[in-house]
Amino acid sequence: MYIVIAPDSFKECKSATKVALAISEGIKRILPEAEIICIPMADGGEGTVEALIMATAGRIITAESVDALNRPIKSFYGVLGDGKTAVIEMAAASGIELLRPEERNPLLTSTFGTGLLLKAAMEDGFTKIIMGIGGSATNDGGAGMAQALGFGLLDKNGHPIQCGGGSLNKLHTINRSTVHRLLEKVKITIASDVRNPLLGPSGATRIYGPQKGATPEMLEILEANLGHFSQILHREFGVNYGELPGAGAAGGLGAGLMAFCGAEMGSGFELIKDLTNLEEHISKASLVFTAEGKIDLQTAYGKTVSGVAQLAKKYHVPAIALAAIVAEDLTTLYDQGISSVFAIGDHPMSSEESKAHAAELLAATSERIMRVITECKRI
Repeated sequence: MYIVIAPDSFKECKSATKVALAISEGIKRILPEAEIICIPMADGGEGTVEALIMATAGRIITAESVDALNRPIKSFYGVLGDGKTAVIEMAAASGIELLRPEERNPLLTSTFGTGLLLKAAMEDGFTKIIMGIGGSATNDGGAGMAQALGFGLLDKNGHPIQCGGGSLNKLHTINRSTVHRLLEKVKITIASDVRNPLLGPSGATRIYGPQKGATPEMLEILEANLGHFSQILHREFGVNYGELPGAGAAGGLGAGLMAFCGAEMGSGFELIKDLTNLEEHISKASLVFTAEGKIDLQTAYGKTVSGVAQLAKKYHVPAIALAAIVAEDLTTLYDQGISSVFAIGDHPMSSEESKAHAAELLAATSERIMRVITECKRI
């Protein structure tokens, strides 16, 4: 039996690689002779670099940066196997997992560290860069990134505005005379499956602000500030990013990358699918496993599990999905090609306990599924 395991990460818990290995362990307990290929996936968020360098035999480069609160950190970016393409995940600098829950405040958090990683890759000679933009702690529209690249974001008195989504209302003019000399030579592709606009009920602030620590009062400030920021970008770059699909990804970093860097929006899943030859492997498979931390209504709209499901359906391969949390109506996901969804918890437990034992739970659930499958084949 040829089995493909193509999971996403379990956020703030296990990387996609560790999730895949845990599922593989459970399968081998019942079917040790199975031919298993693990293809860790990502949609642009944390784990994107790991997935891509594993798929292409690439390498990691360490780099100095700062976290979302501008504290110095050791970070990294990847180089694909071609030796020519750098891949950055903004979560490695401006990610929410780098902050303690009580530190998360999108009025203060900034993408400055992401800009430093981009600057490092450019100065190391890379002119083709893939930027994964999931898992952010920020809501600054990419303003911090722009400042790190030399854009002068100035108030009415000609002074630089402070970092963070809470200062965007002070932006008056953008000075481009000090922009990094290498930026115009770089082609940046955004790896993201988020298609939210910058503003409005489905925009960056309203949908993702609460999970980044925004209170209801903060949401009002952040939305108004991003609205002001969008007006300045429209004036300076001639594009209305307020309603542009994907502009709201990563707290508006999608808009910032397109405006300040001329980046092109791409699908994180499609990019990794092509680089890993996922479709070819699924076309030959007898069974597919996929997984992510939470499977709910949103999963069917651009998430890794949805993409894997649709490939499995194309080649009439059964697809099993695992998750720590399974919620709401999954009809659309079943229609897309998932055969069944399993929650890995085997008894009531807290979120902390689930995270601590995620690998064991994934392996045990996979083992039970394979036990049923092998028994049914004997009938």
